[in-house]
Amino acid sequence: MIKKTLAIVALFGLVLSSAALADGERVAFPADYRTKMENYLSLDRTQNDDQIIRLFASKEALAAAKAGEQLPNGTVLVAEVYKAKKDKDGNVIESALGRRIRGKFAAVGVMQKGAGWGKTLPEEFRNGDWDFAIFSPKGERLVKKDLNKCRACHAPLTKTQHIFSLEHMTN
Repeated sequence: MIKKTLAIVALFGLVLSSAALADGERVAFPADYRTKMENYLSLDRTQNDDQIIRLFASKEALAAAKAGEQLPNGTVLVAEVYKAKKDKDGNVIESALGRRIRGKFAAVGVMQKGAGWGKTLPEEFRNGDWDFAIFSPKGERLVKKDLNKCRACHAPLTKTQHIFSLEHMTN
């Protein structure tokens, strides 16, 4: 009886861990984002003082934002993350405009919205129904990145649909 109970508990644990893995991989790399989406904002990244970020959204997402509507399920937002160029001492180089200069293409962050996705996450990591993934510039999933940092950072942004740049999507 104990062996049977342990086997059931182990099987249940395997099912739960498989579901968690599936949730963590439900956001796919949008290989055609540069041709199918619009670059609506490029700036020095505020959360990291040695990065530059370029943000992309579909025309449909931008239209919903302009109309003051919720971005629909299925919306994908992309962030290209670049390292800032540094001098020989490791200090970030700024242009004459006081802006960081884009260096190495480091990663692609993806936010995707799916019906009911928020219910699968603990409350402190819920972003409505958004979830996240991080990929290399070649589209390979960076599995060692802690996506809960992304989730926790975006979670408080309830007034802007959990998006830092929503106001920029409305122009």
